[in-house]
Amino acid sequence: MEDDGVRWCLAVAVVALACMVLKLADFLWWRPKRVTEYFAKQGIRGPPYRFCFGCVREMVALAVEASAKPMIPQNSHNILPRVLSFYHHWKTTYGSIVLLWFGPRPRLTVADPELIREIFLSNTDAFERYESHPLVRQLEGEGLVALRGEKWAYHRKVLSPTFHAENLKLLLPFIGKTVLDMVEKLAGVASGEEVEIDVSEWFQTVTEDSITRIAFGQSYNDGKAVFRLQAQQMAFAAECFRKVFIPGYRFLPTKMNTDSWKLEKEMKRSLERLIELRKKRSDEDEKGKRQEGNAKDLLGLMIEASAGKQRASPQLSAWMTVRDIVEECKTFFFAGKQTTSNLLTWTAVVLAMHPDWQERARAEVLRVCGSRSDELVSREELTKLNTLGMILYETLRLYPPAVATIRRAKVDVDLGHYRVPRGTELMIPIMAVHHDARLWGPDVAQFNPARFADGAARAATHPAAFMPFGLGPRTCIGQNVALLEAKLTLAILLRRFAIRLSPSYVHAPTVLMLLYPQYGAPLLFRPLPPPPSDDPNPNLSS
Repeated sequence: MEDDGVRWCLAVAVVALACMVLKLADFLWWRPKRVTEYFAKQGIRGPPYRFCFGCVREMVALAVEASAKPMIPQNSHNILPRVLSFYHHWKTTYGSIVLLWFGPRPRLTVADPELIREIFLSNTDAFERYESHPLVRQLEGEGLVALRGEKWAYHRKVLSPTFHAENLKLLLPFIGKTVLDMVEKLAGVASGEEVEIDVSEWFQTVTEDSITRIAFGQSYNDGKAVFRLQAQQMAFAAECFRKVFIPGYRFLPTKMNTDSWKLEKEMKRSLERLIELRKKRSDEDEKGKRQEGNAKDLLGLMIEASAGKQRASPQLSAWMTVRDIVEECKTFFFAGKQTTSNLLTWTAVVLAMHPDWQERARAEVLRVCGSRSDELVSREELTKLNTLGMILYETLRLYPPAVATIRRAKVDVDLGHYRVPRGTELMIPIMAVHHDARLWGPDVAQFNPARFADGAARAATHPAAFMPFGLGPRTCIGQNVALLEAKLTLAILLRRFAIRLSPSYVHAPTVLMLLYPQYGAPLLFRPLPPPPSDDPNPNLSS
């Protein structure tokens, strides 16, 4: 009887093991073959699936080969083959919709703006945001970018007043003062001579200061200390991204991982202390708001929501917890700082490459804002800087901060005349759409801000062809802040300096979470002579 029991247990174990092996084989081999055939019947093809790894090895090899050499010529904007090398390579063989395999997970590339509009606008409920890489999630937080459903809608409603035009108008003087201070320091370093600055680093400081002001308002100094910790965390993440990803490695107690864990805990503790301090000083906060012209900062709005002052129903008040506030602060700092500094970096680079457009932008700034370099630029003046606005849009077209975005089908769904099964990932190659000659014309690889003279919606043959901040209800909530801050910073710089490429500059755009210059962005800043005096007889005294 005992032997029978042992044999029975062994039989059950063998059957269970066989089932596991069959499920694993189906996941790693048979299912990918079925999916490949399913899409092939619809005319969608791609590189062959390879056991376990899919197309990842080929993608890595193409990326390494593309990034090994800088752009030739140095002022070329045809960066798609370098930045999205795998898409550029396979598009010529398989078309704009390509079936890729990230391991055993199928992913379709969708570059048709009409299908993109379906995903983001007309059929948005059928798709959900793809979960980011674990390191990215740790950096960007579980805030608006990661939230879904009703909780996302509530958080967006709570945070939206910060980004309203009137509130930005109140915050603008504080942002402007930050930029003026940085420019004064740069002018002091230059001392009348040309000076080299790596703007990819320099703009990080400018945007960090502004983002901290918007996020924390009168708690600015405490918030700045917290965000310094996140900046250190970002350095760890960047280092990890340069290495081969090994599943589970981030849980091993290596020195880098333990240092990262300590930073994460310290940052959370610091934010929690700051939130509690702000709650206790609510009366002082209100006084501070009056002094700042009632400008609304993110932290104040979230604390009000956590206290139930903005809740739409009794259930919603519980959704803005201390942990939620911590995660939203992390999200805003990561997304806001990186996106704006990225935009400023590439705009400065293209202005240095195209002195004719730099002169046109400078002439407009001097005409609209005046030549007094120590004066702040008002929001009304910024709205009149049309040439600078077109330059920013063209920079975002050629050098979008996020080169691609990913969605996942929540259900079996019709997309155009294709049938997409539930669980399929869809990659929208933003940069490929922005560099598509069929949408933008034969000069697609040229820097031509004039294409935006009639606005972003009419710049291409399809209104969904331009999406640097996304499309639809999940469009970046901070896009107006990014554009306003970029305009303000560039207007102040152009009044004081002429910019050109440094001889050490190497044009090599590449991707590390966002699009960035692989070898930095050293530019030369030459102080401009002071404007002539308004007095027609400056040497005569009255």
